[in-house]
Amino acid sequence: MATCPPYPTHPTGPAGGALRHAHWWQKRWVRYGALSTLLALSGLVILALVREQTGTEGFLVGLGLAVLPVPLLVAAFRWLDRVEPGPWRNLLFSFAWGACAAALIAIVANSFATRWIATATADPSHADTLGATVIAPVVEEMAKAAAVLLVFLFRRRDFTGIVDGVVIAGVTATGFAFTENILYLGTAFGTDQLSGDSGIASVTAATFFVRVIMSPFAHPLFTVLTGIGFGIAALSGDRQHVRRVLLPLLGLLLAMGMHAMWNGSAAFGEYGFFAVYAAFMVPAFGLLTWLVIWTRQRELRTVREELPAYVAAGWLAPGEPFALGSMRDRRVARQYARHRGGRDAARSVAQYEAYATSLAFLRRRGRRGRAGADFVVRERELLHELWGRREFARPALQHAVAARAWAAYGYAPPAHWQPYGHGSQPTAPYPVYNPYRS
Repeated sequence: MATCPPYPTHPTGPAGGALRHAHWWQKRWVRYGALSTLLALSGLVILALVREQTGTEGFLVGLGLAVLPVPLLVAAFRWLDRVEPGPWRNLLFSFAWGACAAALIAIVANSFATRWIATATADPSHADTLGATVIAPVVEEMAKAAAVLLVFLFRRRDFTGIVDGVVIAGVTATGFAFTENILYLGTAFGTDQLSGDSGIASVTAATFFVRVIMSPFAHPLFTVLTGIGFGIAALSGDRQHVRRVLLPLLGLLLAMGMHAMWNGSAAFGEYGFFAVYAAFMVPAFGLLTWLVIWTRQRELRTVREELPAYVAAGWLAPGEPFALGSMRDRRVARQYARHRGGRDAARSVAQYEAYATSLAFLRRRGRRGRAGADFVVRERELLHELWGRREFARPALQHAVAARAWAAYGYAPPAHWQPYGHGSQPTAPYPVYNPYRS
């Protein structure tokens, strides 16, 4: 079997060596354990608080109704992330943070602020309105933005652009809305139990229609603005400190403003809610959806433009950059690998596609002078990952290229046709960029 050309040793030594003499609190398992414990405790506390306000029966009803939009929203954000899918652990953390930590912070802070305003003004109704339109948007958006900030700081390799910011922010907000919907739906069910109402005219039905049917995207829409700010900051160079700080703050302020407008829509009259929904929420949702899809297509174009340099060096086969820059060809390649080699082969091809996309993004950042100090090391790592998976990936991608060519002439590949070659030794050194070279 052909082997990959040797690489020079990184000056800092093998990965992980720096942590050999690290303090115990700097070890990865300690950080993961502390974070998991924090989220678990937050979950238990928020569970007790919601159950106390709704009752056991109301909690179960609210839970059953609130969970309905969650799979659809998570699947939508995962679909957006298909070009360079991030690890599931980031999504699990984001959802857990939104559902547990952010929801707990919001309930405690909102309750405290509303009671303080009511005491200071001696007007409880005014305190509720002010709390919903001013306090709640600030507290809730900051609590949700904390998850995006943590992934941005500590999972920097997984946070490379706008789509990553949108996905992390959207999944965090989905978790937050899930917990909030349990509270609102459970409370509405308790109100119906006391009044004896049921059916489509009940408070539960009205709450379900507004929060789950009409506006399941409300919280994700607000927080996605923060995610876009972090995503643009991720595209900035390491030396652009002001931009990397101001853009996330601007996104956070926009999220707070839209959230405040949504919460205050009832103050605009009898039809204020529907006016805000039609005039602001739906257009904003459409605009952001277009932006994210356009960004995804731009990412695919980056793959097609940046990877041909590795074809010339022999690391990729001819046609691979174009197959990797097409979601249809990627899917065909995975299906071919699954048919020929089973799930492990399909998984290997999917990983190959993800690493190749990361390599293209890394190369573009290097070409624009925005790569970090570990550019060369990261490039070698990605090339090694690709080289180790080429046995399944290269024939599958070549099959996708050939299938597209046959389809262009209105034919299907013959049943006996096989992709050519399984790859060979690169004939030239991999093309290295010096990100600090002018």
